[in-house]
Amino acid sequence: MQVTDKKIAVYGAGAMGTVLGALLTKGGLRNVHLITRNKKHVEGMKRTGAKIVCEAENTEFTVKVQARTPEELAEQYDVVFLMTKQRRNAEILAFLQGRLSPDGIVCTTQNGLPEQSVAEVIGADRTYGGVASFGATFIGEGSVALTSKLEAMRLQVAGYQNDNSKTELLLDILSFAAKAIDDPRFAQKADDLMGARWSKLAINAAFSGLSVVTGKTFGEIAKGRRSRRIALGVLRECMDVAAASGVTLEPMQGHDMQKLLGGRGVFKTRIASFLLPIAMRKHKKLVSGMLKDIQNGRRCEIDYINGVVCKEGKKTGVPTPLCERIVEIAHGIENGLYEISEKNLEFFEI
Repeated sequence: MQVTDKKIAVYGAGAMGTVLGALLTKGGLRNVHLITRNKKHVEGMKRTGAKIVCEAENTEFTVKVQARTPEELAEQYDVVFLMTKQRRNAEILAFLQGRLSPDGIVCTTQNGLPEQSVAEVIGADRTYGGVASFGATFIGEGSVALTSKLEAMRLQVAGYQNDNSKTELLLDILSFAAKAIDDPRFAQKADDLMGARWSKLAINAAFSGLSVVTGKTFGEIAKGRRSRRIALGVLRECMDVAAASGVTLEPMQGHDMQKLLGGRGVFKTRIASFLLPIAMRKHKKLVSGMLKDIQNGRRCEIDYINGVVCKEGKKTGVPTPLCERIVEIAHGIENGLYEISEKNLEFFEI
């Protein structure tokens, strides 16, 4: 069977999922379904297509896509890209089990460390991971904003505790998205899935976490003197926990994060502080999806980002006071105890 004959679902077609589904379709795949519970978003995509506003490029494009609600699914899929929030994984995966073809797989592109929760339901042999290095925000009724530069977009994939037999299939599928943005670097095999996961988790814990706390963009966090110091501290907490867990961080955008930002001492810290805004330049307009969740009255995924760093830190005996404070403030904001404000940086001891 040709890759163009495979049935593909992007389950959780919010901001990131809509971007991926639109790019796959734009690149030439026709059997791609974008699935979300948001009926107005589905109706908008059915009516006018998926509109992608490329904020970093000052351009936009619209792709006619196949959008569905979960209730409209009536077939089985060979590949499902899982792009929902992690909180409902058990329920969603139980639903998806009956909608996978006999040898179908799930590739979770969720944030944090989601593979284990996926494997617990569908089995490790059918579980693959995807680490996405781009950002998007939800507009609604068929429209989303891509906040990363096209040249910075990457999606690394690999199997989770299996033989990687379907990794080439995933790369073939993602090559159509690479074609859509005219950049073959978009689709990559992760040589070390957990190393790639922890690299992304470190960035998310530092910048998405602080974006929730302050309401700032990633670029503003990297530029601010105090927020930059805290972000660097969070990155180093993640590096320490990963190292204690036996994980070596994979390069991000071709750069060795541990080498550039992990060195200790006054001189190396100054160098890292100087490099951090440069490293975030291509994602400077990005704001955390968790921030958008809270602003829209929803609970965010902080327990699966900074919270999972704290959890793994307790397992390995590595202290994570900055991540713990971010989790505390984020839940405080959700519960009306704090406001989203740069003043929240005063709660950090650094």
